[in-house]
Amino acid sequence: MLDFNIRGENIEVTPAIREHVEKKVQKLERYFTEGANATAHVNLKVYNDKQTKVEITIPMKNLTLRAEERHDDMYAAIDLIVDKLERQIRKYKTKVNRKFREREGVAAFFASVSNDKSNDAPAQAEEDAEFPIVRTKQFDLKPMDQEEAILQMNMLGHNFFIFTDAESDGTNIVYKRKDGKYGLIETN
Repeated sequence: MLDFNIRGENIEVTPAIREHVEKKVQKLERYFTEGANATAHVNLKVYNDKQTKVEITIPMKNLTLRAEERHDDMYAAIDLIVDKLERQIRKYKTKVNRKFREREGVAAFFASVSNDKSNDAPAQAEEDAEFPIVRTKQFDLKPMDQEEAILQMNMLGHNFFIFTDAESDGTNIVYKRKDGKYGLIETN
């Protein structure tokens, strides 16, 4: 059900590493219904300070699971990131089941699995948390290029900025990454 695309940057993906990643990430399959196929994209990076970074992205039809973890020990980072993904799945499953019981959609991807970590109080509190909207803004999207959008974002002191691309007329988002560089999200 889960296919794997495992890449390493500054590290060779050995059979032992590949086996550990596949064994740990396949535990997430129990949350999905039969026939829900997905590819787990796994990036393993090693930095000069010997710290490792593990990123896992699992895109599906109506939902994308993504998490990243930094740790001195790559195997520990893999274990921690699987726990993060499992919490995400349980949180989404709880929300979907509560609000959309009668509708198909994201819930179709999740199998009915009992919450075997029910004694995990912080995770349970996170699952029950609502998403209150405390402020609403409305504004017109000005056509501009990426560089101008980044300048506007920095002038405002925000970490993202939504704009209309002057060339494509599409709505795009620029954002500041944790590493200090910038990212661009283009809409279709």
